[in-house]
Amino acid sequence: MREVMPQLRGWMAEGSAFALATVVGARGSAPRDPGAVMAVSASGEAVGSVSGGCVEGAVYEAATEVLQTGLPRRERYGVSDEDAFSVGLTCGGVIDILIRPVVPASSLPQVLTSIEREQPVAVATVTGGRAPLGAQLTVWQDRTLGSLGEDRLDAAVRDDARGLLAQGITATEHYGPYGERRMDQVAVFIQSFAPPPSMLIYGANAFAAALSGTAARLGYRVTVCDARPVFTTAARFPEAHEVVCAWPHDHLSRTDVNERTVICVLTHDPKFDVPVLTAALRTPAAYIGVMGSRRTHSDRTARLRAQGVTDADIARLASPIGLDLGARTPEETAVSIVAEVIQRRWGGTGLPLSGLTADIHAPGAAPTAAPARPQASRPVEAAHHNR
Repeated sequence: MREVMPQLRGWMAEGSAFALATVVGARGSAPRDPGAVMAVSASGEAVGSVSGGCVEGAVYEAATEVLQTGLPRRERYGVSDEDAFSVGLTCGGVIDILIRPVVPASSLPQVLTSIEREQPVAVATVTGGRAPLGAQLTVWQDRTLGSLGEDRLDAAVRDDARGLLAQGITATEHYGPYGERRMDQVAVFIQSFAPPPSMLIYGANAFAAALSGTAARLGYRVTVCDARPVFTTAARFPEAHEVVCAWPHDHLSRTDVNERTVICVLTHDPKFDVPVLTAALRTPAAYIGVMGSRRTHSDRTARLRAQGVTDADIARLASPIGLDLGARTPEETAVSIVAEVIQRRWGGTGLPLSGLTADIHAPGAAPTAAPARPQASRPVEAAHHNR
């Protein structure tokens, strides 16, 4: 949605009608995850993508028909369809797309405003079953707007939407016609628009500069913090959202950290590392990575134990930080770090896809707990960033 917000704002300001196509289900090696959108205006303009290009033509035609009829519709594209190759979905996946006209009374303007202001909001849409197709309930933490057609269904979906929103998860839930759980008569797609996850980078060096840019492009809200004012300047970290000159542990103590937060400690100095890691391990952060060789990590571990940190907490540390990609430069090291963050978030193997037989994508999967770190095929401390 964020990708097409400027165009949608423009169309609404002009009073132009448009249809919004949303991926509401994906299986196998589908090219886009649930929540990907494409919009088609009454004048024929199209923005966004639901498949990376392979079925856009078919979706465009369906969206123009929706604009003409004013009725929502659900379409499926995949290898099980006789015309799968004719519409271009040759990747082996299946995607379900809901296409609905956007009416003047829609909650979309309020949703876009909440997204722009980084205020959490979820949009629940009926995608099948015994409820009006395309009916929507928009859910904020303190209010709702719209209805799925039945008060008890609204109440059940409202509670689930707030739970998913707190985790930043988009998913399809199933209910009975009156909101009964453990039933399957109504499918509701709940799309969460949570604020971007945070990445806290401690240490103002070349690796932090490279990582801040890479992480920002992946959608993280990036903060770089260091206690040395000569190095901690906005000019050195132009892609960071915030640059703070403070002792890392002091900064962390007054920073909100949740289950989506990533903490990367690149200071490479015990007087910075130990206090900030002691504080970080008390938080629910999704990932805590720290730079240094195995020898450095052994020394650091002893210092942490002396501060009362338990072995179970120490096991949470990704140290040496990053996946074994053979990285040498700061830019390559940044790739290895975000690769590990992604791998831990979604539970990937970290192995080459060419040697695997499972689905390339796992659409709709919820983030997993951090798996055990795989053994590197060569000593990671040989890499430049861990010497």
